[in-house]
Amino acid sequence: MRLEEAKRLLLTTSLTVADISHQVGYNSVGTFSSRFRSSVGVSPIAYRQTRGATTEMPAIGRASAVPRPMVKGNIAGPDATPVGMVFIGLFPTPMLQGSPVRCAVLDRPGPYTLHDVPPGTWHVLAHAVPPGAEESLSNRPYLGTHGPITIRPGITARLADLKLRRMHVFDPPVLTALLDVRSAALARLRTAQQLPEAV
Repeated sequence: MRLEEAKRLLLTTSLTVADISHQVGYNSVGTFSSRFRSSVGVSPIAYRQTRGATTEMPAIGRASAVPRPMVKGNIAGPDATPVGMVFIGLFPTPMLQGSPVRCAVLDRPGPYTLHDVPPGTWHVLAHAVPPGAEESLSNRPYLGTHGPITIRPGITARLADLKLRRMHVFDPPVLTALLDVRSAALARLRTAQQLPEAV
C-alpha cells in the first residue's frame, strides 16, 4: 500500500523522491528505491520521468530449448461492460508485483496462452483498465485471479479460466507497472497496423 501511494505521488505531485519515500514511511531512500524497483519494475525517477512509458515488461527466466508446459484458458469480461486491453501473467504470489514468469497483453478479454512455463507453483493474474481511463489512478481497474496452479515435469498444459471483476478496496494493490505494458502494447499495435496517433 505504501508503494501504491508512492506511485500516485510520483505521478501527481512535484515532491522529491526523498520526500515521497519519507511520506510513505521509509527511513532510507535507498531501501525505498530498491523496493520500488523490485515491485514496480522501474526506479522511482524513471517511473516519474517516463510517466510509466517503458517499452516492455521483462519476464523472469529464459525460454527453454526443451518444450515446457503451457498455461491457457479464457478470460471473461464483466457482463455488458467494455474492458479494453487485458494484461495476464504468472506470478509466484497472489499479488501483482515484480516481474511475472510469463505474461501477455490481449486486446480484449478472450482466449490466452502462456508458453514455456517453468516448473513451480504460480498464480494466474489478469488486470484491465476501463477504456479511456488508462492514465487515471482514481478509476478502479478490473482483476481476475486463478490459482495457485502447480506445473510439474510431464504436464503439457494447464487450463486456467478467469473472470474479471472490479477491484475491491480490500484487494492487494497492483504494484507492477502495468500501465507501461498497456502503452507499449498500444504502440506495437499502431506500428503493426500503421494507425495514426490519437489526437
